[in-house]
Amino acid sequence: MEYAAWPQVRGDLSSARRAAAAFLDNLTFEDRSGAADRQNWVARWTGIGDEHGVLGDRNIRSGALHEAIEAWLCALTAFEVARRLVDEDDQQSADASARLEAGIQRFELSLEQKVERVQIECCDQTEFLAYYLPAGSPDLCAPAVICISGEQESGTTLLGRLLPVVFGRGISLLVISHDDISNCSRSPSDIVLSCCLDYLSARSDVDGTRIGVYGEGFSAVLATDFAASDRRVAAAVCDGGLWNWTRILASVSWITKAADVVDEGLASVRRSQLIRRLRCPVLVVAGGRGIVSVSEAIKLQADCMAATIGIELVIPRMIRTPEGEVENFVTSDDCIFRWLEQQLARK
Repeated sequence: MEYAAWPQVRGDLSSARRAAAAFLDNLTFEDRSGAADRQNWVARWTGIGDEHGVLGDRNIRSGALHEAIEAWLCALTAFEVARRLVDEDDQQSADASARLEAGIQRFELSLEQKVERVQIECCDQTEFLAYYLPAGSPDLCAPAVICISGEQESGTTLLGRLLPVVFGRGISLLVISHDDISNCSRSPSDIVLSCCLDYLSARSDVDGTRIGVYGEGFSAVLATDFAASDRRVAAAVCDGGLWNWTRILASVSWITKAADVVDEGLASVRRSQLIRRLRCPVLVVAGGRGIVSVSEAIKLQADCMAATIGIELVIPRMIRTPEGEVENFVTSDDCIFRWLEQQLARK
């Protein structure tokens, strides 16, 4: 990839995200120099993020608030690209995560896009902290999305990735970590998430009839269970019950000692039964770093179409390299939140 392909640091968010998506789509590693390429690209995207951060700081000092916010969001996108290119146990990964946290803290300088740390109280008297990002003015009654991080991802990391995605969409976010949900051992996850929905519904700047849920990675299972148990959920990005269905298949195969024991007709009926538990529009993220296989998701969608059940699929673009797969998170996140924006629009 030629140096001329690197994005110019101008603080324009849409251009920065297009450049990041194009870079990820064209990402390749040569067999011999893959490690060196990876290190160089991590350093370059970290540098791009740092330059955007400096530009944002300069804009805030000159009173250009909107331009400062856009530059900081560009920085967060660049740092996330860098984070995706390194292994989790690499020191550069820790550096990228630290820069993400610093980028979020910059928002404390902004009265327009202030990120709050809020306390969620559960029914079992336990409590935990979450991030809340308002859609805009306190007088605005906006839709909101409960976002649950993946099992090996912090709420801070997820927030840093999503801030550039929701900018300008008029959607509030409540970002919580998978660990916080799991640590409330005395209450099932769906009860804990209902407490999160209670918190949002009580806010004057949130429309309680337009609250969705988005589960990242294994948290997609939690999102499914929550949407099935709480009819107030207006839209769900989840696994559509496929994780539980896979467990059922595995149990049957283990008991019978046969690999193909389930009749496909019965399987179709069972998949449809699972998805019928959800009373809201559903988007299933299949493949990539998620837990849902593309083949099972396609079967689920076909079953739902036959049963006139509304369901949509997103299949993130994965770039295969000699050292593993890298997801084009830019395009998949944009697709997910475009869908949520449409589903949660006032009708």
